Amino acid sequence: MFRIDRASNRIHRLEQKRFADLGLRERDHLQEWLANMPDALGEELLIIQKEFDGFDDTRERLDLLALDKEGRLVVIENKLDDTGRNVVWQAIKYAAYVSSLTRAQIVDIYQAYLDRQPEPGNAATLICEFLEADDLEELVLNPGNSQRVVMIAANFRKEVTATALWLLHHGIATQCFRATPYAMGDNLFLDLQQFIPVPDAEEYMIGIASKEAEEKTAEGAKNSRQDLRREFWEKTLTAMREAGVTIYQNVNPGRDQWLTGSTGISNCTFNLIFGKAEARVEVYMSRPNGSENKAIFDALMAQREAIEADFGAPLVWQRLDDAKSCRIKYAKPFDGYNRANWDEITAWLVTNIQKLDHAFRGPLHEVRHVVRAAGETL
Repeated sequence: MFRIDRASNRIHRLEQKRFADLGLRERDHLQEWLANMPDALGEELLIIQKEFDGFDDTRERLDLLALDKEGRLVVIENKLDDTGRNVVWQAIKYAAYVSSLTRAQIVDIYQAYLDRQPEPGNAATLICEFLEADDLEELVLNPGNSQRVVMIAANFRKEVTATALWLLHHGIATQCFRATPYAMGDNLFLDLQQFIPVPDAEEYMIGIASKEAEEKTAEGAKNSRQDLRREFWEKTLTAMREAGVTIYQNVNPGRDQWLTGSTGISNCTFNLIFGKAEARVEVYMSRPNGSENKAIFDALMAQREAIEADFGAPLVWQRLDDAKSCRIKYAKPFDGYNRANWDEITAWLVTNIQKLDHAFRGPLHEVRHVVRAAGETL
């Protein structure tokens, strides 16, 4: 590795080091670096546990356990200057140990990890956000024999690389990363490079057949939920038409959790939400310019007392300062996937979307004039 000196138009070699010579340790340093920046391994990973010891009848500890973007568990084993002869055996054992973990167990493992952090979060919510899912129940976590193995060290013995290649040939997703420290004066650098498999050939070496089988398993569960939602929306839209609700008269039943209707402002919608555990109605502001969403929300918030009086109940006002969008909602718990409850849920949605429309139409019309006067297009 070289440093570029632009002034002299020369390159200067960085000094390659050993972790041990720098006083760096596996658990205190390499493991911490990766736990806090897992994308250093070239992909988005969600670290769900460090030093995982949840194996029955053993005292063994897995360095890092992660989820990838496909919901697969990733076993990460770190060594420093030499892999040793047993690293592959260790990694395979750990992959076998975690292969039986259920979705609920994975959530519990991650929650235990989060509870030790300075700012604990909710494991189920963060997993859904990471996998871009609306409902944890729709996710297939740790499907089949999809577990992955990642090994990291400065040097790999020949027997380790040969075994890793053999595992890849037999469809077990295995990666090897060479971690090399460098120094220049007091500055330290880390070069982290995947060399097994060659990154450009990785998808082929892992095995297309096993990947397709995994996707088919997840797709089956997803399709079942989507078909159920489509059936519910057909029933609900029929009830809306019979009740004279015009917001959704040009909307077709979909397979998602939501239906959207116009408020008269672009990217500001009246939404119906049908979930496994609740139903809700909401005003949702999702204009491309986040500041416009906040301005609309704040203008409505200034009329909160009158709006809630008109609606007839308190609403939940979510400015969502860390996001672009904003939401004002009213929800009720239901066992949504029990068809015996659908008449009640549909009636509740019909009643409350009418109340929401009545309470917000006037204020939203005023917001349009306010924003137009400021020179923005709604």
